[in-house]
Amino acid sequence: MRRRLVLSCLVVCGIVAGQHASAQNAIVPKDAKLELLFDGGVALTEGCASAPDGTIYFSDITFSHVSKDKRGFIEAGHIWKFDPKTKKTSIFRSPSGMSNGIKFDAEGHMIIAEGADFGGRRLIKTDMKTGKSYILAHSFDGRRLNSPNDITIDEKGRIYFSDPRYLGHEPIDQPVQAVYRVDTDGSIHRIITDAGKPNGVCTSPDQKTLYVVSNDNGHWGIERLPKDAPARKGLMALLAYDLAADGSAKFRKILVDYAPQDGPDGLCADVEGNLYVAVRDETRPGIYVYSPTGKELAYIKTEVPTNVGFGRGSESKTLYITAGKSLYRMQLNKDGYQLPAK
Repeated sequence: MRRRLVLSCLVVCGIVAGQHASAQNAIVPKDAKLELLFDGGVALTEGCASAPDGTIYFSDITFSHVSKDKRGFIEAGHIWKFDPKTKKTSIFRSPSGMSNGIKFDAEGHMIIAEGADFGGRRLIKTDMKTGKSYILAHSFDGRRLNSPNDITIDEKGRIYFSDPRYLGHEPIDQPVQAVYRVDTDGSIHRIITDAGKPNGVCTSPDQKTLYVVSNDNGHWGIERLPKDAPARKGLMALLAYDLAADGSAKFRKILVDYAPQDGPDGLCADVEGNLYVAVRDETRPGIYVYSPTGKELAYIKTEVPTNVGFGRGSESKTLYITAGKSLYRMQLNKDGYQLPAK
């Protein structure tokens, strides 16, 4: 009897392992390798996004308490651009307003979430043809935003952004760390107040779900607390909200709970609606690929990552990853979802 049970277990375990390997290989080719493209960041790279012409833009967040030259002058934040054809990286903008998340709208404009710590604490749009920038959001109810972090845009042109606070000397003026929506008429709406400490945001390709990451580290100053100072972490989870036609959002469920480990940062989707999530769990850091229901389909090991984004055109199956002070990429089997161009 014991021999039969052991054999049955081996068969079942083998089937499960085979199914997992099959799902992994359907997304990540067996011979896929993580390619290091850039390692010249100052403190933390973030927000990788592909412009319509295929250029990859990403943020270099220069934490003021560590990003100083020999004379003590603080670096003012940078946005870099990477050319996939030449593999050359150069500065696009500096100072960056302490840019974090970056996305491109359907017209090809760059939308940037500028954070705190001597940053803009606002959402701006840059016309990539003229170079001019416009402030889309800087306050709510007459008070400054906390520290805009990440961005997603729906196919009606509405912009959603998270507004937590992870560091910075500025006052915290908002009563909650929330997710906001900027409508095409310029009006700003607070739509989610129950997502813990919201970080990454992503609309599903079918426009019916707004995914929100909560990464509640339990304090307001990254790397400023002594290492032996205890902090009670809050919600570390990937959340799904029902996204209505009018742009309102209602909590549906927790897709993945990462406690007691750290949760995710940024995320993106492929055309099938699968999610590519930068998970900061130091025991298993990397890009986790989930189905829309939260089932893990694949895993890409990296150093502790911050964000992900697909390329365009011939690079539609190329996943770009920001992690540490670097930019990476990997060739996958799935096409990334991008807003339809106007």
